[in-house]
Amino acid sequence: MHTPEPTAGARPTSRDVARTAGVSQATVSLVLGDKWRGRVSERTADTVRAAARELGYRPNLAARSLRLGSTRTALLVVPALTNEFFAHVYTGAAAVAADHGFGVVLYPAPDGLGPARDPFASAQAALDGVLASSMATDALEAFRGSDLPLVMLDSDPAGPGAAAHVNLDVAEGMRLVTAHLLGLGHRRFLHLASAAPSWTFDVRAAALAHALRGAQVRTVRSPLNVADAREVAGRALSAPGPLPTAVVCDDDLLAAGVCKAARRLGLRVPEDLSVTGFDDLSLATAVEPELTTVRLPAEEFGRRGMTALLAVLAGERPEPVDLPVRLTVRGSSGPAPAAEA
Repeated sequence: MHTPEPTAGARPTSRDVARTAGVSQATVSLVLGDKWRGRVSERTADTVRAAARELGYRPNLAARSLRLGSTRTALLVVPALTNEFFAHVYTGAAAVAADHGFGVVLYPAPDGLGPARDPFASAQAALDGVLASSMATDALEAFRGSDLPLVMLDSDPAGPGAAAHVNLDVAEGMRLVTAHLLGLGHRRFLHLASAAPSWTFDVRAAALAHALRGAQVRTVRSPLNVADAREVAGRALSAPGPLPTAVVCDDDLLAAGVCKAARRLGLRVPEDLSVTGFDDLSLATAVEPELTTVRLPAEEFGRRGMTALLAVLAGERPEPVDLPVRLTVRGSSGPAPAAEA
């Protein structure tokens, strides 16, 4: 690819991109306007995008918005900005968006509960579409009544109002966890569940209950933070009756709280108590012992969600997606204590 000598201080234009890619300006407009499907080959589209990146070309989005009636902006709604998982979802979504001349605005709906307030005076005027990740069922009422395309991530595929769904196979993740612990001889379980009302946590609970039929299982709920999880787990582990030999947690933050509670009670992990998490956040390898947990492909999740939204905006009907997950076994899980085994 030949790059013409730039003029000092000059901002690259679409003409420069066309010249570098060896195509017409009309082709550049089609590709960078995401209108190329069926009119330009995928190879040519890749060449144009590569030329734009090489030159550092950025389209004048304000002018384009006036011409096309589109802001080329998507909104990503998440339960919280403090959770690392959603940062990775945003990274994946923003990467795909940037390749198509879109921007992504990140907006938190507190605790994933609703309804989320309309973040703009007029969402329909300021946005082209909405991605919503791991939200409670009533959290998006501000958008359901609008004409904005809505792509739901990690949510009930039978739920109304969404143009497309992209999910993680969280049920399989919980099945992998329980099979691992049952294989280690565990038969008495504590499920430390998230207190947030969300489809994804309901699916995890149902999968765990089905997999542990015949075993002893007690469920307690905690807000999604380490401090509350430590207190809730401490009370559960101190309750009268046989001590569970394994604690299955809906999230790595909850699992970290369980490990702290166990240490306060003089219980060893995993010799006395195995602990598992979910998500595989960086926290999972920051605690000692490191957490056995389910790894969720958060960046790919965001990428697939943004790809689905772009397809909807192009008039397509994307098929539902269920991304695979995997179990990562580390030091926090081990054989059940000898008497239990």
